[in-house]
Amino acid sequence: MQYGDYQFLKFERHDPGILLITLNRPDVLNATNSRLHWELSQVWKDIGEDDETRVALVTGAGKAFSVGGDFELIDKVVGRHDEIVRIWREAGDIVYNMINLDKPIVSAINGTAVGAGLAVALLADISIAADNMRITDGHIRLGVAAGDHSVIIWPLLCGMAKAKYYLLTADFIDGKEAERIGLVSRCVPAAELMDRAFEVARKLGSGPQHSIRFTKRSLNHWLRMAGPAFDASLALEMIEFFGADVAEGVEAVKQRRPPAFPSARQR
Repeated sequence: MQYGDYQFLKFERHDPGILLITLNRPDVLNATNSRLHWELSQVWKDIGEDDETRVALVTGAGKAFSVGGDFELIDKVVGRHDEIVRIWREAGDIVYNMINLDKPIVSAINGTAVGAGLAVALLADISIAADNMRITDGHIRLGVAAGDHSVIIWPLLCGMAKAKYYLLTADFIDGKEAERIGLVSRCVPAAELMDRAFEVARKLGSGPQHSIRFTKRSLNHWLRMAGPAFDASLALEMIEFFGADVAEGVEAVKQRRPPAFPSARQR
């Protein structure tokens, strides 16, 4: 694809060799619909073949990075085998295509990040978070297993104890706490976010390109070793879309009330 063919990703070129990628559905806080989810699975391959780009810098338009899958996308998936297979394949491609892109990726996490948006934010090689950002893996809130990205990278970033705590509770984390536990590279004041992110991107874009890419490739073998655990988590998440808990989880989120998951009811 040419960059002009993307509908919900906006691209701007900056020197030296920086491609700014903006998730661009600000009216819905950059929620991922079917098209955007697919675009996030494909764009890293196009960047790999783009000789003008040395480093990708990704952020969200408006107040959020991305609040995860929109309700239309989730409703379309629940209980439908063909849609579940499609979303399973794309979710895996988002993770593996980011890992396998040798060019460095920087994320500027400017607000709430959940679901597939959070996968992009945290799988970036260097993640710069605004101090007022809020993130949660969020799967447990919906009644599905943590899949998207968390199993492959959270234990490496923040350790197993913190990973289990936040993935099993789905508690929100702000920028300062995310930096403290090692979930993001740096936390900065919101007003300085893009300046700091561009500062890092310029350093990467003007550095020794082969050395930077080979270092990323080597480090990412740690993630590749966790591939089987990730594959299992993603498959188990998809199985949950055939269950009763997800329907209740979605309705509870829509109605902004505590869920009453069928699997938690006394028998």
